[in-house]
Amino acid sequence: MATLPTAIDDLTEAPPAPLATSSGRRRKKLVRREAKDNSQRLRILMQTVFVVLNLWIGVQFCSWVRWAESGGRGTQVSRPAGVEGWLPIEGMMQFKYVLASGHLPRLHPAAFFLFLSFASSSLIFRKAFCSWICPVGTISEYLCKLGRRVFRRTFHLPRWLDLPLRSLKYLLLGFFLYAVTMMSAEAIADFVASPYGLVVDVRMLNFFRFMGTTTAVVLIGLALASLVIQNFWCRYLCPYGGLMGLIALFSPLRITRKESACIDCAKCAKACPAVLPVDQLIQIRSAECTGCLECVAVCPAKDALAINFALPLRTRRGLPPWQMAAGVTLLFSLFVGYAKLSDHWDSHLPQQIFVRLVPAAGEQHHPMIGEGHE
Repeated sequence: MATLPTAIDDLTEAPPAPLATSSGRRRKKLVRREAKDNSQRLRILMQTVFVVLNLWIGVQFCSWVRWAESGGRGTQVSRPAGVEGWLPIEGMMQFKYVLASGHLPRLHPAAFFLFLSFASSSLIFRKAFCSWICPVGTISEYLCKLGRRVFRRTFHLPRWLDLPLRSLKYLLLGFFLYAVTMMSAEAIADFVASPYGLVVDVRMLNFFRFMGTTTAVVLIGLALASLVIQNFWCRYLCPYGGLMGLIALFSPLRITRKESACIDCAKCAKACPAVLPVDQLIQIRSAECTGCLECVAVCPAKDALAINFALPLRTRRGLPPWQMAAGVTLLFSLFVGYAKLSDHWDSHLPQQIFVRLVPAAGEQHHPMIGEGHE
C-alpha cells in the first residue's frame, strides 16, 4: 500500500481531466471577443421605426376611409399608398403584371415597389424583412418575450408535429402562387381596376373593424399561441414569410460558424428563434433563418460566429450589424424613393370614385378570372 506522501504526490502530479460539453466534445479555451455586439439595439431601432411608420399609415388610412364614408364632407384626406404594403398578394400580382406586360402598373403601383423592396432585402440580407421590418413579426417576437417572462420558458413543439405544421405556410404560398401565375397581365389589370380591386384595402380594414366572433377567437388564439411558442404565426402560417424564406435561399449572406474559435457552449442554438442547430453547422442555409443575428449577439467567443458572405466573397470578421441595418434601410428607401420621384407611387384616380365605392366596399364581389371590370 502506498505511503501517505506518495499518494499525495500522485494526486498532485495527475493532470486535470479535460472539461467536456454535454455532447462529449472537449471544451476549448474561450477567447472572449473584444467589441460589444450592438446588433439587437440596431434591430430594435429599425423595428420601432417601421412600427411607427405603419401606425402613421394606419391612422391616415382610417381617416381617409372615414372621410370617404362621409361622402367627402369635411377636410379632404389623401389615401396613403403605403397601405399597399399590407396587400402582399396584390404585390405578387403586380410583379407578375410587370413581368408579363413590360409596363409599370397604373393602379396600386406602390404594391409592386414595396414587394420589390421586401424581396430584395430577403435576397441580399437573408430573410431580414421578417425580423427587421415586418410589424407582424415584431409583434409576434415581443409576445413571445412577454410569454417568457410569464411562464419562465419558451415551449417547442416536437419534431413530428413541428415539421408538418411548418409546411402549412408553403401550402398556402403554393395556392397563392398558382392563382397569380394562372392570371394573364390583362386579367390582373382587370382585377385591380374592378370595384373590388380598388377597395380591397378597405375590405381588409373592415375585416378587423367589423370582425365577428369567429375572427376574434382566431386572433386571440394566435396571440395566445405566440406567447408560448416563438413566432407561431410566422413559423407555421405566414405564406409571405415562406416566400421571403425561399428567396433567401439564394442570398450570398449566411450565418457562419468558425469551428476553431467555437467553444461549443450552444448559446447560439438556444437563442435562435427558428430553433436551428447553429452550434452544429458551419453555415446556416435554412429558409427559416431570418437574419435576426440573435445567435451572433449571444456568442461569447471572438470570431466564432458572424453573418458572412459565401465564398469567394467571405471576409475575415463578417458583415458588421450596422452595415446590414444600413443595407436593408437603403434598399427600402431606394425603391420607395424611385417610385415617388418617378410618379409611380400613388394611384391617380378622382377621389369621387372612392367616395362612391368605399361606403359600399362590403358589397363588392370578387371578380372571376377573365371577368371584365365595370
